[in-house]
Amino acid sequence: MKRFVNICVAFLVLLFLSACTSSQATFTPQVVEIPTATKVDLPTVIPTSSSGELPTESATVEVPAEPTPTLEPTETPQMKTVSTFPDASRVYWVEIASGFTRPVGMASYKGDTFLIYVLDQNGYIWVIEDGTLSNEPFLDLTNKTTISGNERGLLGMALDPNFGSNGFFYLDYTNFDGNTVIARYLAQDDRRKAIPDSEQILFTVNQPYSNHNGGNLLFGPDGFLYIGMGDGGSQGDPDFRAQNNFTLLGKMLRIAVQGQGMYAIPSDNPFVNGGGSAEIWAVGLRNPWRFSFDRLTGDLWIGDVGQNNWEEIDFVSKGSTQEKNFGWSYREGTHAYKGDPPNTADMIDPVFEYNHGLGCSVTGGYVYRGENLPDWYGVYLFGDYCTGIVWGLLPLENGKFQSQQLFSTGENISSFGEDVNGELYLISHNGSVYQLRSK
Repeated sequence: MKRFVNICVAFLVLLFLSACTSSQATFTPQVVEIPTATKVDLPTVIPTSSSGELPTESATVEVPAEPTPTLEPTETPQMKTVSTFPDASRVYWVEIASGFTRPVGMASYKGDTFLIYVLDQNGYIWVIEDGTLSNEPFLDLTNKTTISGNERGLLGMALDPNFGSNGFFYLDYTNFDGNTVIARYLAQDDRRKAIPDSEQILFTVNQPYSNHNGGNLLFGPDGFLYIGMGDGGSQGDPDFRAQNNFTLLGKMLRIAVQGQGMYAIPSDNPFVNGGGSAEIWAVGLRNPWRFSFDRLTGDLWIGDVGQNNWEEIDFVSKGSTQEKNFGWSYREGTHAYKGDPPNTADMIDPVFEYNHGLGCSVTGGYVYRGENLPDWYGVYLFGDYCTGIVWGLLPLENGKFQSQQLFSTGENISSFGEDVNGELYLISHNGSVYQLRSK
């Protein structure tokens, strides 16, 4: 089983650039109680555009018990969100593992040992256990997915908040037809191996083109599963899917999976009573390539890849009740792109954007909430795939954000990662995983 494949960086960049004309997103603020989910009969047919996505099977789901929230640590006197950017020369990205084909994500778990699961786009999930890379994969999905068109393959992994006790985890991958699959799997008792035949497909989404698949999925602080979906591809959202409430493309989805045979719809999803697909939580995204929740505040950060000119970072405060429309394809970033939005549209502005003079494809990151680097506490780090630049964002008292370029890595940054301790990682499409550490 080959794990040490040399990838030509120039070839990767050219491939990813063809996909870079694809993504965008944004979010807003406030604090609200965790909602329960409502009983919903999933329709056998969802009205949709030509993308035609619908669940793999119709299912009636019961009202779940209150979902288990994800970890939300509290600020301590020793760890306060900083107000100024730290000295980046005092830290560096240390390579902790290499030899992957095209790594695109990670998840972590701490039981009897400390495990990091690394997603390889070609369909393998590998385990780093206490700093040592396993010889055998945690899961082999090469019989279900493959890298094709650069943006397909194994794209996302989320561990159930009760993973330690129930062993459930969720994957986002494209099947051999190029369509998105959202599936639940079960890990073995020691959590070092998955059970390959445990797959339960929750639903599929038909993809009209090979690019803009999104692929990230995470549990939010409310215990629900959030799924980022790109607009379906090609260029310029040709069928205006991102603003079509009856297609899952170009959206952020939000579903209840804990305690469910299949899944349920949270009662406060915007279209739970009609007017659109009930799974939708937010609209107007192009290709949300990596989003994350601040583990302290519960705020959502989204890196949305732009079309021709602008890359953006979107922000939504936990509990925000504002309509969540990030604007694509009416606009790219804050700039008009196609058509005129209705007068009633209340679109969310990005908190940061940059043009293609600085990069070509944004990669969303994480807010640092670890203990090893107190000078970085509260800094949101994100990067650009093509240039390898890493920026930081910090909140100002007026509700806006200050920005600063922090690193020039020279890597094709495909993702960032956060472990159970809040420490941060950078994942290079060139085949390595790095951790941010002090010198």
